[in-house]
Amino acid sequence: MSGPSPVPPPPLDVLGTLWREAGQDAAALAHVDLPGAEPVLPASFAVGTAAQASIAAAALAAAELWQLRTGVRQQVRVPMRDAAVEFRSERYLRVDRQPAPEPWDKIAGTYRCGDGRWVRLHTNFPHHRNGVLTLLKCEHDRAAVERALQGWTAETFETAAAQAGLAVTAMRRFDEWDAHPQGQALARLPVLSIEKMADTPAERLPAAQRPLGGIRVLDLTRVIAGPVCGRCLAAHGADVLLITAPHLPFFLPLVIDTGRGKLSAQLDLRDEPARERLKELIHDADVFVQGYRPGALGALGFGPEEVARLRPGIVYVSLSAYGHRGPWAGRRGFDSLVQTASGFNAAEAEAAGVSQPKPLPAQALDHASGYLMAFGAMTALARRAHEGGSWHVRVSLAQTGRWVRGLGRIEGGLDRSDPGFEDVRDRLEESASGFGQLTATRHAAELALTPARWSRPSVPLGTHEPRWPE
Repeated sequence: MSGPSPVPPPPLDVLGTLWREAGQDAAALAHVDLPGAEPVLPASFAVGTAAQASIAAAALAAAELWQLRTGVRQQVRVPMRDAAVEFRSERYLRVDRQPAPEPWDKIAGTYRCGDGRWVRLHTNFPHHRNGVLTLLKCEHDRAAVERALQGWTAETFETAAAQAGLAVTAMRRFDEWDAHPQGQALARLPVLSIEKMADTPAERLPAAQRPLGGIRVLDLTRVIAGPVCGRCLAAHGADVLLITAPHLPFFLPLVIDTGRGKLSAQLDLRDEPARERLKELIHDADVFVQGYRPGALGALGFGPEEVARLRPGIVYVSLSAYGHRGPWAGRRGFDSLVQTASGFNAAEAEAAGVSQPKPLPAQALDHASGYLMAFGAMTALARRAHEGGSWHVRVSLAQTGRWVRGLGRIEGGLDRSDPGFEDVRDRLEESASGFGQLTATRHAAELALTPARWSRPSVPLGTHEPRWPE
């Protein structure tokens, strides 16, 4: 990838590049409308363009599956403002008219270390929080953490935290990230990869009334990116079965927001009977989506090659924080950490004229990655229908960040007002759920013949049995 453009390219050009690099039929691009212009959110980066292009890529892939079923192409429309609102869906969620509870731990965030450099701590999961406090030998108090970090340099603490399996990163500038071994490893990778793992017979799409009707998806993901992928696939008619476990921590507002359209079951994969049950589910699945740390599911017998042997013709979608190559390939990470490590926080701070790290106005790497995962999954399903094969789709937050960075900068973008709840009421819909009455964002993509919708309500984790619907 070349350096960032001085101004963002037209969104249709951005979509066209994604589309053609994935091997999709360029004729479909004549059937998409992308109205709107930057800036739509307060950022010096083209967050609106990233939202519009990634959501449109997934929607157009769904339309192509419909064309594959019926021979009929349909028009797809994704307004930039609507896409940007959906990129902040968790911010606008309301349950029984009340804001969702704040999920962030009180010591999460950024701190200066003894060398004057910044680190970001992600302590929202209890085991991550407790590990940081143990490493720092201090109490659960922000001032205590500030004092303790004065005895560390930023990169030394980052390394120690990573060795302890914690979620911490030092803030870098873009040039520092580009020179870092992990940044260099990512420079040679595409924004997403779609690779054939094995030859299998072609599989025609089952008869259905929606683009993904009859497609079964196992969703083994948490937090935002992976769950957004599953929510997107459900919006186009897939049967999405979320698999979690009782011992795994979670953020309730994100479960509510991204659980729309899904069934929800629990299996503790540390137990042999649960692993056997998952194998049974895999036999009848079409897509397997997982966001665990690289190698974690493989150690349990559910890596891509193992799942492809269990179910020839599977589309296996892997999400990671920092990519599948390089020294950080196995490192834990979240959107906020990847933004910090890879240069976004420093660049936005410089653009805003502030000294402290400044994040993007959305979990943009998470949301874009989710839609790119869905785009890759649907592209692989189309390939399976044409030529057969088991497929592996790979996406990482850091590769998505590199893509967003490459979209260029927006002069004066930080002057844009930040849209609050009342500003986006026209993009919200009401629905019943297992948690109460939801007010939540509508899907930004408009498909002329097969409108996106969620046919199942969001429900508490483990509501359903681990089995496919009849």
